[in-house]
Amino acid sequence: MYLCPVCGVGNTATAPPKGVLKTLYDYNGISKTISGFADLKKNGFIQLLPIESIKSLPPLRIGNTPLYPVTELDRKKLPFNVYIKDDSQNPTWSFKDRASALVSAYARENRLETIIAASTGNAGSSLAGICASQRQRAVIIVPETAPQAKLTQIIMYGAAIVPVKGNYDEAFELSIKVTEEFGWYNRNTAFNPFTIEGKKTASFEIYEQLQYRLPDRIFIPAGDGVIASGVYKGFEDLLLLNIIDRMPVIVAVQSEKSDNLVRNINRKDFKIIPSTTMADSISVDIPRNFFMTRNFIQKYKGETLTVSDEEILNASKLLAGNTGLFAEPAAAAAFAGFLSYRKNDRIPADSSNVVLLTGSGLKDLRSLSHILKIPSSIYPSIDNLRRLLQ
Repeated sequence: MYLCPVCGVGNTATAPPKGVLKTLYDYNGISKTISGFADLKKNGFIQLLPIESIKSLPPLRIGNTPLYPVTELDRKKLPFNVYIKDDSQNPTWSFKDRASALVSAYARENRLETIIAASTGNAGSSLAGICASQRQRAVIIVPETAPQAKLTQIIMYGAAIVPVKGNYDEAFELSIKVTEEFGWYNRNTAFNPFTIEGKKTASFEIYEQLQYRLPDRIFIPAGDGVIASGVYKGFEDLLLLNIIDRMPVIVAVQSEKSDNLVRNINRKDFKIIPSTTMADSISVDIPRNFFMTRNFIQKYKGETLTVSDEEILNASKLLAGNTGLFAEPAAAAAFAGFLSYRKNDRIPADSSNVVLLTGSGLKDLRSLSHILKIPSSIYPSIDNLRRLLQ
């Protein structure tokens, strides 16, 4: 089962779907079997995952990505605590590996041999890589405009790639029809509920890496809303187990050229404005997980903002030059949101803040091409080198 068959009645291809399922667990029962977070970690969080065994997960190292403290920017000390959660360290250099791993494990346990996904690139390359490690077949439907680096990954991992003349939303609809026609297992975010369960594991790691303390604020890039929902869901699980007593403020950051999620949060009628952002991974006309994300944001008093594409590119460059972490534009949107908050004095002194980086900058060099200034070559002499560096 994917969408709720009751709530999903009346869904159309031109609006966010209703009925995205939320995975629930026997929280009261789990509470009686554990004495705290360490007991959950000891068992690989299996009590909070929709699979039978941790051994069903891929053999690759997925998750447990580093959380780097940043104490200054451009040699100016920061008056608050900032940590960068670098999920480009995953096997296919993307946060999406968390979701793909869980979907793959579920498919393995249920003898589902072929997994299909629609993707602008990251989810597709992630599923392709994870399936390669699990000896599963992956079929990836992508817009023909997807970045070359991501298409290259998909092909090298041995997946079947299907480029379509259209955008992500059209690729998504085709993947649903293929699922209905051939019965292949569908990995699509905001369709398969277990993608959220995979992504929520980042919340468990942040809590542990901060030595069992919660950050005050987490900046997250937003496209269809599944990453935000995943991070919310992880902390909500810990809330329901009485391991934590509050929810961090989740800040969902979108490009102002693709703001169909945050712009509609408080609207009664959903209005779509076609996306024109160069940040392909968060370029979404129809945010598929809109309703769940809106519920989380409203229930837990989350925050939203938009940033310009120029701010995203500048954030990527500033981040790389100050930390050595090179993020693709979609990931850098979260850091651009943090910089906006900092510029407008919206971050209290001594507060604790996390920025979630979701993908490597090597995944989309095309978007960064116009800010790259490579000098003309020189004849190899000390004088020429001195002039160039001056």
